[in-house]
Amino acid sequence: MTAPHPQPPAPARRRAPVAGRADNVVALAPARIERALAQRQRYRYVQPRVEREGQGWKIVSPNCSRNIDPNGGEIAIAWFEPLRDGRWALHSRDHARDAWRIDARAIAFDDALARVCVDALGRFWP
Repeated sequence: MTAPHPQPPAPARRRAPVAGRADNVVALAPARIERALAQRQRYRYVQPRVEREGQGWKIVSPNCSRNIDPNGGEIAIAWFEPLRDGRWALHSRDHARDAWRIDARAIAFDDALARVCVDALGRFWP
């Protein structure tokens, strides 16, 4: 009697794409934005909030400098818009025109967060 030949290992299974994975990433964005805002460099004493804007998320913050709203009301700061392939468009608010202005297109989410939180040019935190 001969010993049976060992069976070759089963071929590795490819993981099927998770349905809605992009939606899951977008859904987690508000928590990531809030964590990043806690580390921002400008206007650390104000408490911004994150809310839905179209398919993405925007940051709304009290305007303590009163540069935009003389009464110190809330103003839009930034809008994170999801694109294809996990990239994002980042918009700053043009308050004079009451419109969004593209700041960066097709960038990684972490890069978009860094732009908003560092804001060396004062585009987001007027």
